[in-house]
Amino acid sequence: MEPLLQISHLTKNFSDGKEDEYKAVDDVSFELFPGEKLAIIGESGSGKTTVVNMITRLLDSTDGKILLDGEDITHYKRNKMKNIYRKMQMVFQTPTESFDPRCRLGDAVAESLRNAGIPKKEAMEIVKELFKQCGLPENFMKRYPHEVSGGQCQRAAIARAIAIKPRLLILDEATSALDVTVQAEILQLLDALQEERQMSYLFICHDIALVQNFCDRVLVMYQGKIVEQGKTEEVLHFPKHEYTRMLLDSVL
Repeated sequence: MEPLLQISHLTKNFSDGKEDEYKAVDDVSFELFPGEKLAIIGESGSGKTTVVNMITRLLDSTDGKILLDGEDITHYKRNKMKNIYRKMQMVFQTPTESFDPRCRLGDAVAESLRNAGIPKKEAMEIVKELFKQCGLPENFMKRYPHEVSGGQCQRAAIARAIAIKPRLLILDEATSALDVTVQAEILQLLDALQEERQMSYLFICHDIALVQNFCDRVLVMYQGKIVEQGKTEEVLHFPKHEYTRMLLDSVL
């Protein structure tokens, strides 16, 4: 099976404003396969989000290569990413901040469908079905982001992300702003959607306990490098790297 996402020797250097540079991401390589749920875990500052920002082309890479569905997108500019974003979507950490506060949730979710040329009436019917899939009442389509809870807003963000049927969904700390009960509900929703649509998930998280029963494989990042990777059960039950053991100890 060919990988859906292939990351090779990805590196990102940042300058401190003087002559010195530091590597936020240092020679990172991994693959994500169709229908797979892959976690990247590590503490804040380990480089997880920087990796994601390079994959989504929000940041330029210093070195390395990014292939999505066999296409080299490493140096694509925003105008070339329009078609790529039909294959790849992202759900952010703070759902309310990812929506325009002046825009009703239904209209926000319909935007990508309208941009794809779908007439408004048809787009709103699709949104109605998406809200149902994501556990939201139809009348929430008329609500503004500040009029719903964090968990409900994140469900709307997921509905928006899956509207154009992407093959890859990137979740950057998508549950960390939610309480434990709502986290569990969102993971159940994602599980159901993944089974139905056969999407691949790249799940960025600092909470090792969350990925335990959710992801197929896990990568552990520390100081910009991948220090351990493998099947989730193997990595979490038989950690080889000292940093992984430290992460595990912190949640026991």
